[in-house]
Amino acid sequence: MACKRVASVDRIATLVWQSARPAQGGARRGGSGLSQVSTWSPDPGFHAPFSTENPAGARNDRGGIYAALDLGTNNCRLLVARPTAQGFRVIDAFSRIVRLGEGLSLTGRLSETAIARTLEALKVCRDKMAARGVTRARTIATEACRSAANGPDFVAVVREQLGIELEIVDRETEAHLAAAGVGDLADKEARSTVMFDIGGGSSEIIWLGFDPRAPNRVKAWESLRLGVVSLAETFGGVDVSDEAFAAMTAHVSDALAPFVARVADEARCDRFHLLGTSGTVTTIAGVHLNLARYDRRAVDGLWLGRAEVDEAIARLRAMSYAERAANACIGHERADLVLAGCAILEAIRKHFPAERLRIADRGLREGILSHMMRADGVGPHRRPRGRW
Repeated sequence: MACKRVASVDRIATLVWQSARPAQGGARRGGSGLSQVSTWSPDPGFHAPFSTENPAGARNDRGGIYAALDLGTNNCRLLVARPTAQGFRVIDAFSRIVRLGEGLSLTGRLSETAIARTLEALKVCRDKMAARGVTRARTIATEACRSAANGPDFVAVVREQLGIELEIVDRETEAHLAAAGVGDLADKEARSTVMFDIGGGSSEIIWLGFDPRAPNRVKAWESLRLGVVSLAETFGGVDVSDEAFAAMTAHVSDALAPFVARVADEARCDRFHLLGTSGTVTTIAGVHLNLARYDRRAVDGLWLGRAEVDEAIARLRAMSYAERAANACIGHERADLVLAGCAILEAIRKHFPAERLRIADRGLREGILSHMMRADGVGPHRRPRGRW
């Protein structure tokens, strides 16, 4: 077994070196010599502060430049931000579909082609963090690296070759970070909210209870070991018949049953609603708005009624694969995944019927940034001078 593990590491190291080596006269591995080529895509607005617990961390009362990297089963995302009195301002961002978990549900391993794609994206993230002068960062990996037999090998080589220290977070940490990043959008007049994050290899569902002394408190959570990639690989995602869609929905519904039982006695009121973050719900919002091009400003925070969600999902299900691929809010990289996401959403809606769904184009990265800034006492968490 030891020989096989070493061989795996060597093979991954070769892929990393091929993807990360600089051109002649280009960037060197390490800090100041990194390439500063960057496709800058800042968010022009402020992000409001989020309700989080106070984690341990170093103090930096003068602020600095913070980075949060989220490597999931399907996407690699980076957010670079500077704390402000209101929350934080994004100064750089990056998102790429890498499908790190492609085939994982069938083989139990990260494939070489998926690794190569992911390493290219991580190299971009490394260069962006160097170019922006990041002073504090947290870089996490979720379900794909958690469940793959060669996940730890991959993480070790990323550290050794790219200098990125990926932290494989457990499911509870992922759920709490998602709540920290999204919970600010919950209706403060609602006694409770069901928040969910539909991922590529796992999906988090969280019961948020509202209390004026501790808003958006996580009262219960569950991480389902299924997401759009694993579900599409099991049931199909290109041509999805009514029978296949119903089977996907039933499969997710069964997986949700234990969580549903745990929160059965939790209080709801007439303002009870769902709060979702993921490519699934942002796609539904884009389809509902008939966007010719995806626009985060139009989507983040959007409220949809029950009938509007029904209509958008019906439109998606009526599209052919080619039509989904041609849609500006979906694209060919997600055309085979979006209906699996709709099936997960339908299972959630079945168990937690609500008249309203709020869409969030934010999530783990925002939660990570909030945790770090709160730990450092910067941004809206800044401590007045002369006080502890």
